[in-house]
Amino acid sequence: MIERMELGKIVNTFGLKGELKVWPYVDYISKVKKVYINNVQMEIEKARFQKNIFVIKLKGIDTIEEAEKLKNHVLEMNRIDAPELQKGTYYISDLIGFDVYTDEGQLLGKLDDIFNTGANDIYQVGKILLPAIKDVIKQIDIENKKIIVHLIKGLV
Repeated sequence: MIERMELGKIVNTFGLKGELKVWPYVDYISKVKKVYINNVQMEIEKARFQKNIFVIKLKGIDTIEEAEKLKNHVLEMNRIDAPELQKGTYYISDLIGFDVYTDEGQLLGKLDDIFNTGANDIYQVGKILLPAIKDVIKQIDIENKKIIVHLIKGLV
């Protein structure tokens, strides 16, 4: 089975011609052509960013009734089709499960999740929440699947 990545969640319809509002998990939905909804491949005809959401039109979804059936479903893409990222940026799915160590060598645990608060990403390691800022996240070592962090006073 080919590994998939989540792109966003369909939160509503838009207009009467089958367009969908997608709450994005990534910022490059407009660059993606093939997506999957419930393991069914679909093609994005057009996508535009509008007020913190993407509005997309899927080929073959031409009425509000057809679009309604897709509400609350997640858009996915094949991992192999994901765009290359700039140096120093990573896909969340690539980092989940990495061991997280302090810069003093203490193992804090595994990276459970990364979520965005608006100001910055938050790395969740068990019950520990670490802001993804340069003062805290010191090194991401892809080869060894580990992250080195500096614990600022008051974080833990």
